Amino acid sequence: MKRVALILLMSLAACTKEKITVAPVATGSGAQIVVGSKNFTESVILGELLAQKLEASGCTVERRLNMGGTLVCDSAIRSGALDTYAEYSGTALTAILKKPIDLDRAAVEQKIAAGYQSAGLVWGPPLGFNNTFAMIVRKEDAAKYGLTRVSDLKKVQSQLQPGFGYEFVERPDGWRGLLAKYGLAFKASPKTMDLGLTYKALASHQIDLIAGNSTDGLIDSLGLVILEDDLHYFPPYDAAVVRRAGLDTKCGGASKALESLRGKIDDATMRKLNYAVDGEKKDVTVVVGEWLKK
Repeated sequence: MKRVALILLMSLAACTKEKITVAPVATGSGAQIVVGSKNFTESVILGELLAQKLEASGCTVERRLNMGGTLVCDSAIRSGALDTYAEYSGTALTAILKKPIDLDRAAVEQKIAAGYQSAGLVWGPPLGFNNTFAMIVRKEDAAKYGLTRVSDLKKVQSQLQPGFGYEFVERPDGWRGLLAKYGLAFKASPKTMDLGLTYKALASHQIDLIAGNSTDGLIDSLGLVILEDDLHYFPPYDAAVVRRAGLDTKCGGASKALESLRGKIDDATMRKLNYAVDGEKKDVTVVVGEWLKK
C-alpha cells in the first residue's frame, strides 16, 4: 500500500501546475554540496572550478554540470536542488530579476544583491571578468562590408542571416532589444540552435551573425571578429558566484572557499581556459586542476 500511495503522490506532482514544495536539503557534517552549471563551456568550467575549490577545502561535492539554461539553474538553486553555480550580473538583473537594463555597475550589483537576498541567496564573490554579449561575424565579412561596429549592420541587414542560442531571441536584453536600440530591421528571422553550435555554424557559413560571449576562446581560432557595441546596449555581465545562504551548514569552510576566488580570473585568463577546452579539446577537470595548481 505504501508503494501504491507513493506512486500516486508522484503522479499528482507530475501533473499538477501548482507549485510543489521541495523537501529540505540535507544539512550538517558530511552533507554534499551540489554544484551546477549551465550548458555551455565557460559555465561548465566555472562549475568545475567551484567544485574543486570546495573539495580542496574539505567539502563533499556533487556535480550537476551542463544542466541547461539560465532559468533551469535559477529554479534549481531557489528550490534547494542546487547549492551554488556561477551567474552573470546582466543575466541576473534582466532575465532572472526582471529589472530594466542598467549600465551602472554599482547600481546593478546592489539591485542583484537585494533581489537575491530576499530569496535566501547570496550574490558574490565576483570572479573578476566581464563576459558581455558580443555580436560576432566572420573576419572575411567584416573586411568585405566594412563592419567594425554593431551600427554597421545597417549596411547588410538585408543580406545577413542571424543565428542565436534560444535564450538570446527571447530575453529582454537580447535580439529584439538590440534591434530597437540600433534601429535595425533584418530581412531574415534568426535561426535558433543550442548556444554551443552557433560558432561552428557561423564559421561554416550556415549563418552570418551570432551573439556570442566576449571571453569565448573560439573567436580568434575560427577566424571571427567582435563588433563594437558602440551604442552601449549590453549591460555588464560580470561573472559571480551565487550560493544558498545556508551553505556553511553543509560544510563549515564552504563560503570561505568560494570567497577565495574573488577577482582571480580576468578576461584573458577566461579566454585561455575556454580555448583549452573548446580549441585544444582538453578535459575540463584537467584544465581547471592545472590552473588551480598555478
